[in-house]
Amino acid sequence: MRKFEFVVLFAVTLGFSFGFDTAQAGELDVRRIPHEGEGAEFYFGPHGKMLIGNAKLDGDATHFVYTMRVDDGAMVKINDKGEDACAHFFPDGKRLIWTSTRDLPELPKGGYSDPNNYPQGAELYSSALDGSDVRRLTNNQVYDAEVAVSPDGKWILWSRQIDGEIDLWRMPADGSGEEQQITFTKGEQEGGAFYLPDSETILFRSWDISSQGQRGMPMTIYTIKHDGSGKKQVTTEEGTNWAPYPAPDGEHFAYVKVLPPHNFEIFLRSLKTGEEKRLTHNDSFDGFPAISADGKMMTFSSGRQAEEGKRELHQYVMDISSLNIGPR
Repeated sequence: MRKFEFVVLFAVTLGFSFGFDTAQAGELDVRRIPHEGEGAEFYFGPHGKMLIGNAKLDGDATHFVYTMRVDDGAMVKINDKGEDACAHFFPDGKRLIWTSTRDLPELPKGGYSDPNNYPQGAELYSSALDGSDVRRLTNNQVYDAEVAVSPDGKWILWSRQIDGEIDLWRMPADGSGEEQQITFTKGEQEGGAFYLPDSETILFRSWDISSQGQRGMPMTIYTIKHDGSGKKQVTTEEGTNWAPYPAPDGEHFAYVKVLPPHNFEIFLRSLKTGEEKRLTHNDSFDGFPAISADGKMMTFSSGRQAEEGKRELHQYVMDISSLNIGPR
């Protein structure tokens, strides 16, 4: 459920407004990246100069993976087949990893927006930085998505749905080793996961399958070791706690909290104390936070400057250098 289309539909279902808005008092410096089309869920490359995520430009039938320059928003399409979802740079900056239905058009299309009907043809791929040399990493004809890479570059982490149940999985980053299931929690839908800087601890969100699809679906954030041990609940508040992303100091994470009545805002939270700081302050959707490797920038998707009457997201960068959450 880290997917762009799902959250847009989710927000609309909640009666969410994507109307015009501007940054409000209380925010650190924010600027909009002047990119084409609409897009969301972008993540930094290792040097903070590039992003990768999902976008739909003029002429695109659906959302595809694009890279984007942070300074001027220049974009390069990575894939043009099927329908794409989560994407990341490998930590060394030499290859990309992404999700797509490109090879299995005969399977039920479903939609990344609906956990009751996720696309069963979604598989994991890696490619060169320009989209060439595509290598398929999974071949299961089930939902494989919400992919990430460990900071040491050794592991691929993702969510897999089998018979309606979503769990976390990992495998060696070159795709050559055995796929290993991490979570086995019956009735809990676990995903949206990222490694902490130690490349052993995983931060993820979960929801109870019985609440799936409900208005204001409750979600909880946890950590777990990648061997499946040491699961710990991080958020204890009721409501939607979603889209966690670890800071490079290993002690904090950004995440989205839905405030009454239906206001998606981004917070920074301490893993040790639970103390948190609100980072966004406006009535439009703010979500999909991602922090640069040096801890100085946070990118996020927002509807704060959408044209009147349109539901669209654009990408922003916030200067968070004053928060001192860089590598320790």
